[in-house]
Amino acid sequence: MGLTRVSGLLFGGDYNPEQWPEHVWDEDVRLMAEAGVNMATVAVFSWSRLEPRPGEYDFGWLDRVMDLLHANGVAADLATATATPPPWLVREHPQVLPVDAGGTRLDFGSRQSYCPSSPVFRTATVRLARVMAERYGDHPALAMWHIGNEYADHTLECFCEESARHFRRWLRDRHGSIDGLNAAWGTSCWGQHYTAFDQVNPPRKAPGPVNPAQLLDWRRFCSDALLECFELEKAVLREVTPEIPVTTNFMSILHGLDYWKWAEAEDVVSDDAYPDPADPASHVSVALSYDLMRSLRRQPWILLEQAASAVSWREVNVPKPPGMMRLHSLQAVAHGADGAMFFQWRQAKYGPEKFHSALLPHGGTASRGWRDTLALGADLKRLAEVAGTPTTAHVALVLGWDGWWGLEAPESMPSNRLRLKELLQAWYGPLHAAGVAVDLVPPLGDLSGYRVVIAPNLYMCTAEQAAWLGAFPGHLVVGPFSGVVDPDDQVHEVGPEAGLDAWASDALDPRGHPGAVVGHVEGPSWEVGRILGIRHRDPAVLTAGPDPLAEGGRGRSGARTRHHPVRPHLPEQLLRQVVRRGPPELVQEVPVDLPGGLVDRRRRRHESAFPAQLLHRPRPRLA
Repeated sequence: MGLTRVSGLLFGGDYNPEQWPEHVWDEDVRLMAEAGVNMATVAVFSWSRLEPRPGEYDFGWLDRVMDLLHANGVAADLATATATPPPWLVREHPQVLPVDAGGTRLDFGSRQSYCPSSPVFRTATVRLARVMAERYGDHPALAMWHIGNEYADHTLECFCEESARHFRRWLRDRHGSIDGLNAAWGTSCWGQHYTAFDQVNPPRKAPGPVNPAQLLDWRRFCSDALLECFELEKAVLREVTPEIPVTTNFMSILHGLDYWKWAEAEDVVSDDAYPDPADPASHVSVALSYDLMRSLRRQPWILLEQAASAVSWREVNVPKPPGMMRLHSLQAVAHGADGAMFFQWRQAKYGPEKFHSALLPHGGTASRGWRDTLALGADLKRLAEVAGTPTTAHVALVLGWDGWWGLEAPESMPSNRLRLKELLQAWYGPLHAAGVAVDLVPPLGDLSGYRVVIAPNLYMCTAEQAAWLGAFPGHLVVGPFSGVVDPDDQVHEVGPEAGLDAWASDALDPRGHPGAVVGHVEGPSWEVGRILGIRHRDPAVLTAGPDPLAEGGRGRSGARTRHHPVRPHLPEQLLRQVVRRGPPELVQEVPVDLPGGLVDRRRRRHESAFPAQLLHRPRPRLA
């Protein structure tokens, strides 16, 4: 069985019939059938229409939509409709509205107008989720549940008193006692010693820099608080409809949410991706996010939202040239997606997204956009047998959210120019260009089957994580400023974590100094001036010589490992040598002499291979 009961590759998009008179609905489902649409995401922002007053429901219109979809062979990715609370809820309970770090309560009128910690909001979402599950759980159109929408897009955090109480409970669970919190946060610095949990607040706006350990715990808490909202609804859906898979749409590589933890809580990973048509390198960054989506549960995933052409929220919204819609969709499939869906089905006439493109554009069926929709539907139908097939990678990139949050703490680091997403992209880019498949793994993740492991940065590193890296028997690359602090953001007592076998630095200077390996940062992903360097304590283990692949020492397991010294400006040069001189499995994977812009990807089932070659410049097309 696939990700849902729908066979083949999923094709469709967000469908908002409540924005249109009912006579349009018949045309919608007729055109969906013509285009080969087999799934529609429904009711994402429909709470105020489904429950216009507390406890009073109007499901008649949604009943008719679900029946129409089923009658025309279109399955429903049915939302629980809780992405935005209705006006009556926030007016009767204004404490539901979120509060920013400066103490201003944000008003209703956009979306995600809620405090994640609000018990009133949570109770109301669970109630609606139960009513939806009981009403539609047996409907033949239902194929997947969709909880919330793009969590943390607008509301990642709330600083109200309810959030403060929730934060204190979370801190008590994490640290056990106020003494434990004081030790973890280093509150002896700047006179912040607490004597009771009720003295602790969220990191609201303060006269100067806020304790970075407090900020780190706040980042963890905010991700967990939103995840609790998701899991409360999921528990109801699992109780009433245990056989229906559950998802929520991620937002590629999002700083605010720990997607490793979130993916464990859902049945199907789905993602919203909007590469910029004006950016000639956007296909590389979006490929990295696609590889993350595939890696989160080590299974196929769904591209749940993308743009058919232009979006509506950039400073300048450039339309996609001919062929790019098809190219972007098949790129996702080549990176493990079992569906290429869109926001949205029919382009809106009003609202903030009225100029956001759609499968059925303002120009209707006479437009090039509609012809592109028909062509893509036919492509995905022909590729149906690809659904469910895996992608095998021999290279892994390490990504952990705790370290990311710690690395980018404001006003407390040697340099604010070390940005983890840029580091990931700098290492990933050369591999992508060479046609090398890449997985992402969390710290302490399973490394079996990989021949090369790259940790662009492990600023935060435990002894267990250092031993995990040291035991890896293949090619291991660890980037600059790694092994510096523990999970409480406290510098390791004996310099950077000793278990990293001298990925360590005795002195860190963002300007560079004699003896340090410091590079000028150049190139599209590195245009940030000078960056931190590393002085190697043991040149026998890490050499700074001309061959960046000089043999190093043994890992803690005793297995011989190639240790590669890292200079911040050398990812492409280093990786080119790792690939060409690497293990046979990796070298055989690389196509010979790919022209610039041509990317090779493969999915396999047993002995059958499904190759895809995608040309991203000068004009997008399939090779």
